[in-house]
Amino acid sequence: MAEKTNANMLFANFNQDFSCISVGTRKGYQITNCDPFGRVYTQNDGARGIVEMLFCTSLIALVGAADQPQSSPRKLQIVNTKRQSMICELLFPSSILAVKLNRKTLVIVLENEIYIYDISNMRLLHVIETTPNPEAICALSPSADASYLAYPSPLPSPSAPSPTPSTSQPPSSGDVLLFHTRTLTVANVIPAHKAPIAALAINSSGTLLATASEKGTVIRVWGIPNGERLYQFRRGAREARIWSMNFNVVGSLLVAASGHGTVHVFRVGGQGQGGPSGAGRAASSPPASIDSREGVPAMDGGYDAFIEKKKAGGVSSSLRRKSLQMTKSISHSVGGYLPGALTEMWEPQRDFAWLRLPGGGGVRSVAAISGTMPHVMVISSEGYFYSYSIDLENGGECALMKQYSLLDSSDGDSATLAE
Repeated sequence: MAEKTNANMLFANFNQDFSCISVGTRKGYQITNCDPFGRVYTQNDGARGIVEMLFCTSLIALVGAADQPQSSPRKLQIVNTKRQSMICELLFPSSILAVKLNRKTLVIVLENEIYIYDISNMRLLHVIETTPNPEAICALSPSADASYLAYPSPLPSPSAPSPTPSTSQPPSSGDVLLFHTRTLTVANVIPAHKAPIAALAINSSGTLLATASEKGTVIRVWGIPNGERLYQFRRGAREARIWSMNFNVVGSLLVAASGHGTVHVFRVGGQGQGGPSGAGRAASSPPASIDSREGVPAMDGGYDAFIEKKKAGGVSSSLRRKSLQMTKSISHSVGGYLPGALTEMWEPQRDFAWLRLPGGGGVRSVAAISGTMPHVMVISSEGYFYSYSIDLENGGECALMKQYSLLDSSDGDSATLAE
């Protein structure tokens, strides 16, 4: 099924607390408030393929559009909309596919590399070499302190040193690597799915990771950084592309938007939803880490010892090669923390609430849950913003309340109330 899009809208996404929407168009970009809905800033300065906000601040990250004249997808601009000033410009070796921010970290995702910057001074901290990631699948924790970056774990590089034969098992294509952007160390490698990863999300406190594979039938939630599987949810029986996932601000709900034009809401925490007895604990207090067995210090030591043995005291490798080798070393020692026989007994829980978009299937969408109202909010690739009411007690089908065009020139005339 062909994807339904609005030719004038090149990008749209929520900010980190789901209070605003940033939109990139063929003319420029705009910032829209979610509740009450209304345009708060517009700048027509050329096509924008990526527009990312830093919470509700005036700091905006901009990237040009690939197919537009005088617009480079390789150039990142950081601007201050309040002062109407350019903070910095950075040029990258290939097209920028995604930009992620929290209050201390800026992450730039290219197809084969991830760049990590200190956002306070725009100093480059680290470069990670990845396997091809054309969909820029990754997630950065909104938390500045628990600042974890999750992305599909790279497969071993043919040019990198090989582990000993006894541990020579390549990581599965459904593994997820957790990288701490403050300490610049690998925190964990999580064997999340058998099929390749399609979507990732980290909650606002940096304690939960949601994963979905290309099959899109099962969504799993893991503790950060220990990698314990906490919840397992059934989206549906038919395979579907998961376009987006987001936790609500307090981490009690998870919303996922699929290629079938449906949005599913899952309850995280509380009454033991989606996991075995004892796993359904509050999202704010995940299980205690078992770092004493396979924690970060042990991983660091294992990596250093491995490199020392292979290099025999030689010159240390580059940052990019180091990250890839670190991934290889750790991926062989980190497995699931719960016995396989137990985890496979889990019966995935169904969605708590759901909705179907007016456009049906073929619509790419980003879904989120309002931090102030019991509303599910959806941005569609057709250029619309939908607001649905959700019954937080009983769940069920969500009711469409309002629909807006994100591209209308007027702010107030674009609202249409559902019948």
